[in-house]
Amino acid sequence: MQPQTSAYLFTVLTILFWGGAASAFKLALAWISPFTLLTYSCLLSFVFLLILLAFQGKLSEIARLPAQDLRRGLLLGIFNPFLYYIVLFKAYSLLPGQIAMALNYGWPLVLTLLSVPILGQKLSRSQLAAVGVSFCGAIIIATKGELTSFGGVSGLGILLAAVSTLIWALFWLVNARSSQDPVVQLFLGFSAALVCIILAVPLFGGLEWPPVQAILPLIYVGLFEMGLTFVLWLTALKRAKSAASIGNLVYCTPFLSLVFLHLIVGEAIHSATFIGLVLIVASLLFQEWQRAKKTS
Repeated sequence: MQPQTSAYLFTVLTILFWGGAASAFKLALAWISPFTLLTYSCLLSFVFLLILLAFQGKLSEIARLPAQDLRRGLLLGIFNPFLYYIVLFKAYSLLPGQIAMALNYGWPLVLTLLSVPILGQKLSRSQLAAVGVSFCGAIIIATKGELTSFGGVSGLGILLAAVSTLIWALFWLVNARSSQDPVVQLFLGFSAALVCIILAVPLFGGLEWPPVQAILPLIYVGLFEMGLTFVLWLTALKRAKSAASIGNLVYCTPFLSLVFLHLIVGEAIHSATFIGLVLIVASLLFQEWQRAKKTS
């Protein structure tokens, strides 16, 4: 198989797996708490990455990491996956899956805004316009189109979904310049998350064994949202002729998520969710196009 062909194959698998994540969240959270979902999905990802690193012969790389890089990787794990997913899962437990998913997908908007104070970048008029469009889309989604109210949606859930985008954007900004092997870095993150989970067990009233109904969606989250799919995406980027040739395909993911939420979870997709999501994705694609123009 040609490298570019395999890159497209891995990208399609990535889109399918990430597209089903929102449905898996809702199915699992119908039976278990956000903390329980975080605990077992992180454990599954940790085991998967440990086996993968052992198979690739990269476990020795962890021992050779400079102390500064090791500390940095572990500290970042506190933000993602620990804080990010506990906040995200709680948001999903309070909101319809379509709203939590669509709002969380606005993290590039937050990233653009944070790049001003953190990286000292300036926003062009076109970027400001794109941010405004994304913001309007988020408002439409959060209020179900009822712009004078929350449309009966949990205000705490909306806040948590917004905080999850902030955590992810901050993590991305800090992590963007890392030169570590991404799989090693991911493994360090899940190692730190498991330590945090163990320390947090008393705060959440102990651990519970998930019921049978939660097992399959929990496994899906642990492997196809967190562990395996990340590796598939990295492989796709490595084999592609350019990141741009496959990058824009990922914007199909939130729309596929809406289809899965309707077919699997049984959510009636609100027209405001679709309209708001179109605005957010269109603004993101516009920003990608602007960046491509500057580099060409």
